Amino acid sequence: MRRVYALLLALCCALAAALTAAGPAQAAPQTITNGTQFTDTSGSAVHAHGGGVIKVGSYYYWFGEDRNSDNTFRYVDAYRSTDLKNWEFRAHVLSQSSAAELSTAYIERPKVIYNAATGTFVMWMHKENGVDYTQARAAVAVSDTVDGSYSYQGSFQPLGQYQSRDMTTFVDTDGTAYLVSSANNNYDLNIYKLTADYTGIAGLVANPWPGGHREAPALFKRGGVYFMLTSAATGWSPNQQQYATATSPAGPWTSWKNVGDSTAYGSQTAYVLAVQGSSGTSYLYMGDRWGNSFGGTVDDSRYVWLPLTFPAATSMSMSWSPEITVDTTAGTITGTSATYNTLIARHSSKCADVPNQSLWQGAAISQYTCNGGTNQKWWFKDLGNGYYELMGRGSSLCLQENASNVTQEDCTAATAQQWSVAASGSYVNVEARTTGECLDVSGASTADSAAVITYTCNGGTNQQWTRGT
Repeated sequence: MRRVYALLLALCCALAAALTAAGPAQAAPQTITNGTQFTDTSGSAVHAHGGGVIKVGSYYYWFGEDRNSDNTFRYVDAYRSTDLKNWEFRAHVLSQSSAAELSTAYIERPKVIYNAATGTFVMWMHKENGVDYTQARAAVAVSDTVDGSYSYQGSFQPLGQYQSRDMTTFVDTDGTAYLVSSANNNYDLNIYKLTADYTGIAGLVANPWPGGHREAPALFKRGGVYFMLTSAATGWSPNQQQYATATSPAGPWTSWKNVGDSTAYGSQTAYVLAVQGSSGTSYLYMGDRWGNSFGGTVDDSRYVWLPLTFPAATSMSMSWSPEITVDTTAGTITGTSATYNTLIARHSSKCADVPNQSLWQGAAISQYTCNGGTNQKWWFKDLGNGYYELMGRGSSLCLQENASNVTQEDCTAATAQQWSVAASGSYVNVEARTTGECLDVSGASTADSAAVITYTCNGGTNQQWTRGT
């Protein structure tokens, strides 16, 4: 009996060792909801704002900003995932205590690249004094392991003469590394070649768009074409993203072309990630919906991730999807198609509305004159059980029935967020699953800002709705 036990124990140990050596299993496809604040595997908010991703082995490592309540630097955080949805917090890889000049600072847009020749991971970032934006410096930190503690190497202005604000890094297929950063008060976008160890600036390669006033650069290569994706410089507020192309980082580069809608779907470029798998390579736009743009802080920011498509070798497009499905094993990224409807009350001809275009959880729904705003548009997401979630186009939050009102909240598929739609002549009743009550305009009021609630279904015209387009 002891021999059998010993044999079984040996087999188990061998199997465990083999699984450890093989690394994580292949990742299954995952659906990611857009415009939300992601959480890690422990349930805490993911603070990787303005960040970038590097793949090491089977894992994607995501680095980004984790700030104090006054928006000053606290940490650069590192997370890892095999499927781009389930993120495991790994470490605060850089902190205020990492160097004296980081005790009060702004550290923005950290990007990590790997130098195969030196075996070193190199982090580049934008550094300011924590009070204003007069320093305009680049900063460097290094580590022997991807998610280990990074040793701060200091900050400087490139070549001792150029401002450096929003930035990104890029390693070409030949191993040459580049830094792209905004200079001249964001009116120039400089492209630098890095030194062989990736920790310094070897020279200025190009300033292709002098006076262009661009920031938030993301540089990537598809086939033999280099794409530069940027935003305009409008502070925390989103704006029209534009891209240019070239056949070399040194150029010549094309002029800027618009991509996406006029606000990049309420976001700003952080990074473009190539996801390579058995079916090819897809490109993921990673954007920040900055909390400061809707009355919060950086740590209130949400993430907007969208697939990039390429109608031609040198053209790029980006469309909104409320959800994306990512298959890192196959290398595919697809957006969920959604039709958005207004909900127009029969008695008042006014729309169910999120007041002031709020993006905050807990905002109470009311009726307001229909105006075509994204805060009046709803995706009836079919849950496959006879009920729907009603997800706001502007906020990516869901209608939720409460005891005294209806609010928008993080979508959880809770029964309080599930609704059925029943015909009422040429109109519909929207009924709450929890109580069976109908979506109702309180007191049958026809006034703007009258509360939308749930109430016992009674056939009233204030409970009858048109699903408009």
